[in-house]
Amino acid sequence: MVNWFWKRRTPRRTLTLRSRGEQSGATRVDFAELAPELNRFLGQAAYLQLGYFETLTRLIRATPELAEKESLSRAAGAALTKHRAIVDLIAERGDDPTQLMLPFRENLDAFRRKTIGARPRETLLAVYITAGMLDDFYLALAGSYGDTGARVVEILSEDDARQEIVAIMQETIESDGEWRSLLSMWARRLVGDTILVCRSALRPERLAAMDDERIEPVYTELMGAHARRMDAMGLAS
Repeated sequence: MVNWFWKRRTPRRTLTLRSRGEQSGATRVDFAELAPELNRFLGQAAYLQLGYFETLTRLIRATPELAEKESLSRAAGAALTKHRAIVDLIAERGDDPTQLMLPFRENLDAFRRKTIGARPRETLLAVYITAGMLDDFYLALAGSYGDTGARVVEILSEDDARQEIVAIMQETIESDGEWRSLLSMWARRLVGDTILVCRSALRPERLAAMDDERIEPVYTELMGAHARRMDAMGLAS
């Protein structure tokens, strides 16, 4: 029997963005060089959390099992709490949260539409994979913004209840072997689009000035964390 209500919290790992050759003296990526201006960072981070909430709410409506509805509601509630916390932080700084989020609505809504699978389980996996990668990315970016960034780290590091999703996915995979290959293929399709969202958040003029060898460690770290999440569910990355 699956334990839907996990009590332990897994410590979140913050990306360090080391290059593959760091031990041999290769240049370390300075993420501050790539970080967008603060309002852009806050607006996109807030809207991403709202998007997770919206997709999870949609899944709750499509789920007949009460225990599963409860699990998804915990994850949706955690996303909404983080969204509200970032919105409150924006307001404390004297800015309009809606105006800061609005520039990202079209592109991020389009990204979310791409992650809606043909089946609810695919969509649920999409939330877990994309939210995990993007939260890691924004945690790494947050180090560029001093005290405000530290506040964002605290917000994003709060319990996200996504172990509830892991439990559902593990039960699904164990119940039918065909799900394992189907979901593994779906997850691989999600990675490229998620990396594009990360790239769009960085300063385009800085990206243009850097060669791919210096940018690559950003994505190498993201992919390593992604692989660990896949392994935890018993899926190949």
